[in-house]
Amino acid sequence: MAKDLSIAILLDVYGQLLTEKQRFAVDMYYNEDLSLAEIADEIDISRQGVRDSIKQGEKHLLEYEEKLGTVRRFQRVSAQLDRLDALLDILDFEGKEQIAEISREIAKEI
Repeated sequence: MAKDLSIAILLDVYGQLLTEKQRFAVDMYYNEDLSLAEIADEIDISRQGVRDSIKQGEKHLLEYEEKLGTVRRFQRVSAQLDRLDALLDILDFEGKEQIAEISREIAKEI
């Protein structure tokens, strides 16, 4: 199974919506980098059971993102804030520091 590390990000955002077994299996696989066999030993189920839990968890995480788009919105806003910060670095005008502060406040909210 090839690892799609974007699943780890989705897990951070939507992980509480998974079953405990799915959340644990996906977390151990992506964040702890454990093998299926190691996870199976940890939670006392078969390798196939672990694989099924991970696959179901991934499927649900991708569906949540497809419907809700939280990660996609976060990445888009974050990129826009980066562009704003880059522009502020090259501009010199009164109020620049206030705009930079607003940008930092927005970044804290996301």
